[in-house]
Formats: sequence, structure tokens, C-alpha cells
Amino acid sequence: MKFLKKFFKWTLGIIALLVLLLYIFDYGYILRGVRVVYFTGHDTAFIDDYPYFENDTISKGATTDEWANHKNYNSVTVTPALEKANQDWGTIAYVIIKNDSIWFETYYDGFDDTSKTNSFSMAKSYTSGLLGKAIMDGYIESLDQPLSDFFPEYSYAKTTVGDLSSMASGLDWVEHYTSPFSVTARANYDDDLAETILNQKVVKTPGVAFEYLSGSTQLLGMVIEKATGKTLSNYLSESFWKPLGSSEDALWQLDDEDNRLAKAFCCIASNAKDFARFGKLYKDHGQWNGQQLLDSAFVAKSVTPRFPESPEYGYGWWLKDMGDKSFFMMRGHLGQYVIVEPDDNVIIVRLGHRKSPDNNTHTFSNDISLYIEEAYKMLGTPIN
Repeated sequence: MKFLKKFFKWTLGIIALLVLLLYIFDYGYILRGVRVVYFTGHDTAFIDDYPYFENDTISKGATTDEWANHKNYNSVTVTPALEKANQDWGTIAYVIIKNDSIWFETYYDGFDDTSKTNSFSMAKSYTSGLLGKAIMDGYIESLDQPLSDFFPEYSYAKTTVGDLSSMASGLDWVEHYTSPFSVTARANYDDDLAETILNQKVVKTPGVAFEYLSGSTQLLGMVIEKATGKTLSNYLSESFWKPLGSSEDALWQLDDEDNRLAKAFCCIASNAKDFARFGKLYKDHGQWNGQQLLDSAFVAKSVTPRFPESPEYGYGWWLKDMGDKSFFMMRGHLGQYVIVEPDDNVIIVRLGHRKSPDNNTHTFSNDISLYIEEAYKMLGTPIN
């Protein structure tokens, strides 16, 4: 019994020392990560984590622009390959939209068409879209406006706002999702996100090559807030969420209740069919119900590769060719996708707990091809 008491006291002492050291060396955010992730029974970030963070509301408008049901609505069943993938990878929503009508939809694991889940990096597409809107509204001059106009700390660098959007910032950032000591983990769980981001230096020549860095988009979000004088959630609400007739309010995660800086690189909580609206807006060249919400030239540039040697990325959107078809998409790291084929007038939305385990880099994992291929089989037009 004495031994157990002594062991318990030593254990508590060691834990207290570790906690103290984490705070002394400015790693206190790790404790928040442990509390949010491990203490809730998870081993990584999860899709319905938004209640554990501060959030700003992205308000919907007074009216909803309801999706129509296609004449063939839910007339086919999920293919065996897709059903297996949905079960294996924890799909919670799979929706096919054809000719702007819901052609097929299915939900799993107690989620439905109004359930909010984390967009993760799909938020990068929204942030890039807000850049286009800020240029259209006259808050920002162009894609070529220097970052240093907004943050003089970067007066030594030639990084532009367009470089931030196209992932060519040159920032000293390591995109790593498993190490608790990575700047990516710090950005997700720290209580002063601006401090974390502004400590990142530009160490490579900007504007010459694609390098996927969440810090680039976070800095872009901070530029947009400074240029417009509006929070990202309010600007997104007035620019897109309300005009697109979204059915539900959404939430944008913040760093904490004091600083209230939105995580521009991730973390909008919404549902599958409201996420799909942004894909439709880009499919339709920035127009919605006859109103030009976003400049068509900006949209076209966004879904075109900036660098020929990196054909997978434009400005805030991923790009992928399959057969004779060209897709652009929003992507989140656990397999959140809004996939658009404009020539076929097809939008595919998949949300879920995880993606296929075949690829841990920022190229395309195999689940994306499967979700596309099986959707086209269900539509009766298999991709060759």
C-alpha cells in the first residue's frame, strides 16, 4: 500500500512537471489537443469536433434555395465497390448532383442531410473565394498585391496574395498532421493563431513553385480580414452563404474566445448539400440565379493550374483529370470532397471519418478516383 501511494505521488509529480514544462516552452496547446482528441476517445482530429472549440456563426439568409430532386432521384442503389468503401472508410454522406438536381443521396452512422461536420481543408477553397470577392469588391487590388501591404513584417519578401492562394508563398512551414510538435498541430490547437502564423518567415522564393502549406491560407485569411475590416465568417455569410440560399447556419472554428481569429485553413462545420453550393457556384462561372457573385475570370483562373509542373492545383482548388474528363474539387484531409465536372454538370460530395490509407502525401489518394468512378457507373456513364 505504501508503495502504491509513493508511486501515485511520483506519477502526479511527473505529470505536473511535464505540464509545467509544456507551458514554459510554449507547447501548452498540446494539452488542448490531448483534451479535445484523446480524452474524447479519438486518435486524431475528427469530423464532429466543432463543439470543443470557439466558433463564429456563418449566418444563412431569410430564404433557402432548395435543391430540386432529379426525376431519377435515388432510382439506383449504391454499387458494391462504393458500399464497401463507404463502410470501410466511414462515409457519413454521399451525394450525386446532376444538372443541378439531387440525383442520389445516402447517409450513414446516424448523420443526415442537416448534420454539421468539419470541412477541414475544404475551407481553403472558401478562403480563396473570399480573396476573389475582396478583389471584386475593391478591398484588395489584385492577385499581385504584396502581402507586405497588409503585414509590414513581410516587407523583406515578395510574396503576393495570389501566392498565398496558389500555395506558392515560400513560407517556412512544415505540413505535418501526426506530430504534436508540428506547426500544423500548433495552428489547430493554439490560443493565439496570429502569433503562430506571423512567426513564420518567407525562406524560399515565392511565386515560382507549388508547395501545399496550410499557413499560406491562414495568412491569406488574415489579409482578407484586415483588408475588409470584417470577420471571415461575416464576409462569407454576406458574400456567399446567404446569396447561395444555404439551408443552415454554418460554423467557422476560432483560435479562442479572446482572439477570435478564424482558422482560414480549415474547419467550417456544415452539411453536404450546403457545401455543394460552392462547387455549383464555380461550375457556373461565379453566377447564381443570374447574379454574378464572383468574377468569372477569377473563377476560371482558380480552376486552372498556375504552374505547369504542378497540374494538381490552381488557386484554392485541386484539379484532377480522369479519362477525357477534368474535375476540380475541394478537399479535406479525412476524405471531405466536393468534386465537380462542369462539362457533365455533375457534382459529387463525400463526407466521412477517414480516407483510404494508401497515400499520406498531398497528391491524390485512391478513394477520390473510386468515388468518381462509382458515381459515373451509377449515372450509367462509366469513365473509360
